[in-house]
Amino acid sequence: MTRTFRMDEAQPRLLDDTAQGVIGTPMDRPEGPLKVTGKAAYAADNLPEGLAHGALVRATITRGRIAGIDEDSIADLPGVIAVIRDDRFVRNPAQGMADEAPVQPGDRIDYHGQPIALVVGESYEAARDGALRLKVRYDEDAGAEVDPATASETEDGDPTESGDWDKAMAGATVSVDVTYTTPAQVSAAMEPHAAVAEWKADRLVLRGSQQMLRFNRNEIADSLGIDPEDVQILSPYIGGGFGSKLGIGSEAVSAAIAARELGRPVRVVMTRQTVFDAVLRRTETEQRVRFAADGEGRLLAIGHDDRISNLRDEEFAEPVSSASQFLYGADALLFRQTVARVHRTPAGSVRAPGEAVGMIAFESAMDELAEALEMCPVRLRLKNIPEKHPVTGQDFSARALAECLKTGADRFGWPGRTVPGSRREGDWMIGLGVASAARPNMLVKAAARVRLSAEGAVVETDMTDIGTGTYAIFAQIAAEMLGLPTGKVSVRLGDTDLPGASGSGGSFGASSSGSAVFLAARKIRETLAGKLGCSPEDLTLRDGIARGANHEAALSDLLDGELVEEAEIEEGKTAESHFSSGFGAHFAEVAVNAWTGEVRVRRMLGVFGIGRVLNEKTARSQAVGGMVWGVGSALHEDLVHDPRTGHVVTRDLANYHVAAHADIPADMQVEFLEERDDQANPMQSKGVGELGISGSGAAVLNAIHNACGVRIRDLPATPDKLVAALEAATE
Repeated sequence: MTRTFRMDEAQPRLLDDTAQGVIGTPMDRPEGPLKVTGKAAYAADNLPEGLAHGALVRATITRGRIAGIDEDSIADLPGVIAVIRDDRFVRNPAQGMADEAPVQPGDRIDYHGQPIALVVGESYEAARDGALRLKVRYDEDAGAEVDPATASETEDGDPTESGDWDKAMAGATVSVDVTYTTPAQVSAAMEPHAAVAEWKADRLVLRGSQQMLRFNRNEIADSLGIDPEDVQILSPYIGGGFGSKLGIGSEAVSAAIAARELGRPVRVVMTRQTVFDAVLRRTETEQRVRFAADGEGRLLAIGHDDRISNLRDEEFAEPVSSASQFLYGADALLFRQTVARVHRTPAGSVRAPGEAVGMIAFESAMDELAEALEMCPVRLRLKNIPEKHPVTGQDFSARALAECLKTGADRFGWPGRTVPGSRREGDWMIGLGVASAARPNMLVKAAARVRLSAEGAVVETDMTDIGTGTYAIFAQIAAEMLGLPTGKVSVRLGDTDLPGASGSGGSFGASSSGSAVFLAARKIRETLAGKLGCSPEDLTLRDGIARGANHEAALSDLLDGELVEEAEIEEGKTAESHFSSGFGAHFAEVAVNAWTGEVRVRRMLGVFGIGRVLNEKTARSQAVGGMVWGVGSALHEDLVHDPRTGHVVTRDLANYHVAAHADIPADMQVEFLEERDDQANPMQSKGVGELGISGSGAAVLNAIHNACGVRIRDLPATPDKLVAALEAATE
């Protein structure tokens, strides 16, 4: 029987005392050879016998209804099998952890590019051509609003506030009141969204690119009107997600409906343009940041207002000021949000929702305050770290922000930073920038099963690996706990017939689902200790040998069959008593061309406190990836919408620029501080994937200001904006 372990109190640091020595090491990914040789089967690589191919038909109006679909318009196209139109089609992917069907609009059109039908063909080419040529009649509604800045329908959230705002502002020696804007962004994962649906009697087998299978199974079952027990989702390999594959989407639902209707497997793969059009985007933001401080740099007031957008009926609202509410302390706090309702591709979670855009403005404004105070930006940040969470009053658990700032400043050569615009190398102006990093840490309900036999151990859970290293990390946890070489541990993931995990998202996957693996293995350790005749605390397991109470035995001798244990974990009282977050500090050096406005990032350093590091190599990779994303947010990424129809214009990787090798310096350094977060989970670990992006773009923007003395508040900081700002500064 599986009992749910609640994290009600700090747990012993068992992994500090185990003997195998593999936890935390830079272990290579065991599935790596399969991926680099093309042998790892991703969703679209599964080709069951009798497979048909589907291509989504998308709306060419912004708002209205489908008046009719002329199937005869493609009846003569060779290879076209059917046109599938069903009221169970979904408008857009489910939001993360929705656990129920996303909006099913019937014949209603809510945004340009919305999937409305599926053309199925004997080949992908036939389906694609049919989808492009299919004639659809619409009853178009006039007056669709697509501009968030002028939208007539807005919703104001409840403000978060404390202290006397007017008194704090009035008593300030120095204040800053600035507005930053960030454009919409997309996840743009390497693997397009894909699904292969096959019905085996009344049971749906879906091979899909999904991040959160425990939730996704319920979402597609709800969409189709069937029992979740009649659904199996298989997602062993996923080519990136970044939030775009958190919820079940159009490709999966349409493939399942078509496969049932036609009585044969159907594969649906979104084109890159469809991914941009019909998968959740990150909202654009308009952010007003206010700081007030006394003459010594102590913050008296912190204000962070934001205006974002989303489609009607979508409850998700980008938590822009999430980190702003606990990063620094002040006498008065004020955080407000406005959501504009527009007919654009709906907004949802994109990597580090909230912090990715909120901290780029908040930490840039913090530098503006340091400049107004004529104070070192590092010193200003150190001076205002609060004792407790400023809003909730909770104690912080492990918090390394101060150490990250100090260590990073020392490693990066921060004392050599000069005043803005004073360092030059030919046509290039050189500058250094800093920003804090923060991302709340979460423990999400998760379960896992561990099997131990004479041949080794097997870990089983429906957890996914979206490129983050889950296969390696779970093998390391089980190997460390059971005293086995990692080669003796196999990991089975991505199958809803296995115990339900947290899923990959929110930087909680490794710690949440990994804790379930840890607990299941701990149960096995207790059984082994009993067989050896010692207490669990005295048991040592290493290289297949058990030792304790002056006894020694091979694990194989203690087993009279397979030992199987399953464990489930969820958050408990520690989440109420303490606030757990990853913290860090970013440092960047940039060069700005005085004539062209080109920005070259020359080096970056990220110093992070993430609790126990489970795999040094995959953690470093995640941190670097986040920092690269921060560079892209600061300098490149800009999802442009047509002002007439609201449809996405920059709808592929040729027109939506993400950071490439040429944009990123070879000198990208990451350092993890030695830390244990006892309140987070039994492994004392925290997430890292989204911490790396949080604040990194602000470090780049602050370095640009230090280089040339101008600030770009309308992101991204492209050369044309810098040239205009430099020219204006000389007038």
